[in-house]
Amino acid sequence: MSAARAIPVAGNSSRASAYVSLTKPDVSFLVVMTTRMLHTVFGTTLVAAGTSALNHYIERASDAFMRRTASRPLPTGQLRPRDAAIFGVTLVILGTVYLAFVAGPLAAGLGLFTAVSYLALYTPLKKRTTLATAIGAIPGAMPPLIGWVAAHGSLSREAWVLFAIMVLWQFPHFFAIAWMYREDYARAGIKMLPTVDPQGTRTFRQIIGTAILLLPVSLLPALIGMTGVLYFFGAVVLGFILIQVCLWASASRTNVRAKWLMHATVLHLPILLGLMMYDKIRQ
Repeated sequence: MSAARAIPVAGNSSRASAYVSLTKPDVSFLVVMTTRMLHTVFGTTLVAAGTSALNHYIERASDAFMRRTASRPLPTGQLRPRDAAIFGVTLVILGTVYLAFVAGPLAAGLGLFTAVSYLALYTPLKKRTTLATAIGAIPGAMPPLIGWVAAHGSLSREAWVLFAIMVLWQFPHFFAIAWMYREDYARAGIKMLPTVDPQGTRTFRQIIGTAILLLPVSLLPALIGMTGVLYFFGAVVLGFILIQVCLWASASRTNVRAKWLMHATVLHLPILLGLMMYDKIRQ
C-alpha cells in the first residue's frame, strides 16, 4: 500500500489568515454596516416624528385657520395638546438616546440639534420673517449628516456636499408648496414669501435661482470622487429638467403649474440620490 500523502502544516500567520477568511470579512462588514444604518434610520425617524408632533403642538392654533391642516388631530380635538406634547418629547428623547447607542454621540447631537433648531428657530420665525424658510432648510438637510456620521464616524467634505444639495433642493420644493397654499398661510399669519409677494416675482426668482445653483452643486459628488461619469451626466440631465420645470411654472404662476413643480422636485431628489448610490456601487 502506498504511504498516506502528507498534508503541509501552515504557519501561524497563514493559519490566522485562513480563520479570518472563514468569516467572510467583506460580507460580515457589509451586514454590520447595513444593520447599523438601519438602526440609524430608525433613531433618526424617532427624532423626526417627535419633532413633527411637537410642531403640531406649537402650531395647533394656526393649523385651525388653514384648510390643509384644519383636519389634523389637535385642531379637531381628537387629541389633547398636553398628550401631543408629551408624545413628541418622548419620541425626541428616545430617538436621541437610541442614536447615541447605535451611532455615537455626534450623530445623537446632530439629531437633537435638528429637533431644537426646527422647533425653537424655524417654527416661531415663520410668523415673523420670510427668512424662516432659509433657516428651516438647515434642520431639513441634517439627515444626510447624521447618516454619514453613523457610517464614517466623522463629518467630511462628502457629508457637507450632501448637506448642500439638500439645502438648495428645499427652496424650489417648499416655495412651490407655499405658492399653492399662500392664502392658507396668509390666514394663519405665517409669513411665507408668497404671502408678501402676491405677484410671485420674488418667489419664482428664488425658485429659479436656487434650481440653477443646485445644478453645479449636484455635480460636486462626481468632481470630488464620490461618484463617476454616469452620475455626473445624470445629474446634468436632472438639473436641466428641474430648471426647465421651474421656468415653465414661472411663466404662468398658476397653482396647477406650482403643483407640477412640487411633483418634479419630489421625483428629482430620490432619482439623484439613487443614481449617486448606483454609480458608487458599480465603480
